Amino acid sequence: MPSPGEETWKDHWKCFVACGIIVLSPFQYGVDFGLIGGLQAMVGFLKIYGHPAPDTAIGWNLDTTRQQLISSLMTLGAFISSGTAGIVATYVSRRQCLWAACALCCVSNVIMMATEDIGALYAGRFLIGLANGYFMTFSQLYIQESSPARYRGWFLTAFQFFTSFGTLIGTIIDWATAKRPDKSAYLIPLGMIYIIPVIMTVALFFIPESPRWLILRGDYEQGVKALRWLRPVGADVDAEGAEIKAAIDREKELSSSISVMDMFKNPIDRRRTGLAVGAVLLQAASGSMFVIAYKAYFLAMSKVSDPFAMSNVLSAMGILAIFLNSLVVVRWGRRRVILTTGLAICGILQLIIAVVYHILGATNTTGIVLVALTCVYMMTYNGMISTYAWLAGGEIPSQRLRSYTFGLAAAVGFFGAWLTTFTAPYFINPASLAWGPKYGFIWFPSCIIGVLWVLFFLPETKGRTLEEIDEMFEAKLPARKFRHHICVGHVNTAEKIDDRASEKTPTEVQHAEVKA
Repeated sequence: MPSPGEETWKDHWKCFVACGIIVLSPFQYGVDFGLIGGLQAMVGFLKIYGHPAPDTAIGWNLDTTRQQLISSLMTLGAFISSGTAGIVATYVSRRQCLWAACALCCVSNVIMMATEDIGALYAGRFLIGLANGYFMTFSQLYIQESSPARYRGWFLTAFQFFTSFGTLIGTIIDWATAKRPDKSAYLIPLGMIYIIPVIMTVALFFIPESPRWLILRGDYEQGVKALRWLRPVGADVDAEGAEIKAAIDREKELSSSISVMDMFKNPIDRRRTGLAVGAVLLQAASGSMFVIAYKAYFLAMSKVSDPFAMSNVLSAMGILAIFLNSLVVVRWGRRRVILTTGLAICGILQLIIAVVYHILGATNTTGIVLVALTCVYMMTYNGMISTYAWLAGGEIPSQRLRSYTFGLAAAVGFFGAWLTTFTAPYFINPASLAWGPKYGFIWFPSCIIGVLWVLFFLPETKGRTLEEIDEMFEAKLPARKFRHHICVGHVNTAEKIDDRASEKTPTEVQHAEVKA
């Protein structure tokens, strides 16, 4: 039996399989985002839901209000479903919520494919948003609660990879069908939405429930059984289960029951709630949703040649960044440094794009600059912001309130996405303000505010078990002291030392062993 320090990822292959099934959820979310952004630049779609506009680059355009609602109703639905996740998770398991998301996704797609009425299309977008909110929230919770601390960063990197990979697949499908002159141009892409929910519905039967959810619900034996399935053969799952139960029991001593207000009642939970919400909101603060949701339309109206092909390039660059992140950054980088650097770069890129367009207008030179810098922007966002924003937001909540706190964080994140997708058409649509790339003037200060927040408030949690994070918050440590703090209570010492060894000098490791 290998010790915790000798285990490799191959020993955890069943956990990788389980989380591999779960990350199909963000893939589905990414496919939907990639598809719907491209539909709005398709003549076949605009003939039904838009109007002729000879003075535009496409020859057709979409009313600003319709454009707002088609894109933003999905994120509004996700905001509502993720916001109620805490209450739902009290009674319904992680897998059951993902099954519900699969069913709702298929129902919404039937509505969208069977109609030419704009009201029914709105309804379908809202319902698929409810499904996506469950996909993104409960898949994150499952990964956070089921994966070992040393691999949590890998799984969350995979989470973001599949989100971006789904977006790329969606844009490629749009590119392949965009030139069809009839409604098949968008019906074929919509038909692809059924594939992942059907696969997930079957695959979820073959993996266990979240062990932490089972133990939280009082089913300790089933929780240990789930751990035994997820961990390597011979692993001390009884000790891990006891640690989880002890941490949950300790938190339950603070309150005999769990409610929404528990997130704000005492200073510790209030701080953790605020940090989780702020971390996830960094995605919206970067301005990324504007680029992801409207990139094909935005590029077309900016007179970039072959906007669908360029959309594929942008998505591919984002995926390349995630590969580099998994190979390099996730092994040594610290969350705070990565997030501040990423936000600063994204803000500067948005500012440069806005300035160039303001000075040169819609010229060929502007188009080249726009595509090049937007590629760098997507690489920076995917490699340095999106993964770590979700990761920090999921690690910080307490175990007792995890579904409530992370559900609220995801809801606020989706609200930020909704606000962006709802207001962006006012700025970029030629029928409204027609700012185009000058929209970047708004996102530069937003990114700088994000940088300052991370520097002063977000603690470093890289390589920490969830129980260690609980201990540090209970000690009321300031954010700057989290990284070097040595936890000495109710943690697995061998795993703790092994997980943190890469970040410490030999003297620090020796001190940790003596202290433990």
